[in-house]
Amino acid sequence: MAAQDYEGPIEVVVVYDRSEPDQSLSREGDRPVVVMKNARTPGLAGGRNTGIVSTAAPIVAFCDDDDQWMPTKLRRQIEALSEFPSAPMATSSIIVDYEGQSSTRSVGGPQVTHEMLVRSRMAMLHSSTFVFRRDELVGRLGLISEEIPGSQNEDWDILLRASQIHPIVHVDEPLVHVKWGRSSFFARRWDTKIDSSVWMLRNHPDVAKDRRGAARVMGQIAFAHACSGDRWGAWRWSARAARRNPVQWRWALSSVVALWPPAGEHALGLLHRVGRGV
Repeated sequence: MAAQDYEGPIEVVVVYDRSEPDQSLSREGDRPVVVMKNARTPGLAGGRNTGIVSTAAPIVAFCDDDDQWMPTKLRRQIEALSEFPSAPMATSSIIVDYEGQSSTRSVGGPQVTHEMLVRSRMAMLHSSTFVFRRDELVGRLGLISEEIPGSQNEDWDILLRASQIHPIVHVDEPLVHVKWGRSSFFARRWDTKIDSSVWMLRNHPDVAKDRRGAARVMGQIAFAHACSGDRWGAWRWSARAARRNPVQWRWALSSVVALWPPAGEHALGLLHRVGRGV
């Protein structure tokens, strides 16, 4: 972050969640580093909110510990955000790094609407690209939800809430390298993937009512059940997804994986190599 070409002041806040902070990372100077422990709900959301409320900076940006910002990231996004005073946040495209292969994921335009996010999570809008106006996070937008099971889908939740206020301002350049792999803490947490997806359907009725959007989430729930070995749960959710949208491919994939769960790993590997997921 010290390599950013943004000319304004930058304060780096490192939040440790469920581990002891390494204070040797602390640094003073023009671009100080502040190290602290998650003081809120254990998990990703609580950690992010701890950092948000600890600073008075007008702009807040996220970066997960295994991702890397390009040197122009902050400057390009702050410039774009300044053109839309009523927009709560900005994002950028990404480069996905998976097992030695890299894939660029882009949107294809300068804004992302609420309707687009209802139908798709839009994985290129990764949390490490998020840039917020802090007064929005502590005001009408609200902090990152700490109620979502397992702190999963919290990024999609905040995107949906922000896009209801104003379309997401997007810099359609790959400004962040995102590392995918099995080492991720959330990579194979099928239980919380299921619970958080069900939470999204219950708490975002616009998604639940949309034929394409609901079928996509139901297909993901089916896939998580299949990979965890719950055959009947997978088929039950696959049937629900198929009824909502017969051409939604996730229900068909989940039905197959339910018969042989290891096939799920092969499917994920193939999709990750092109920067995509289920």
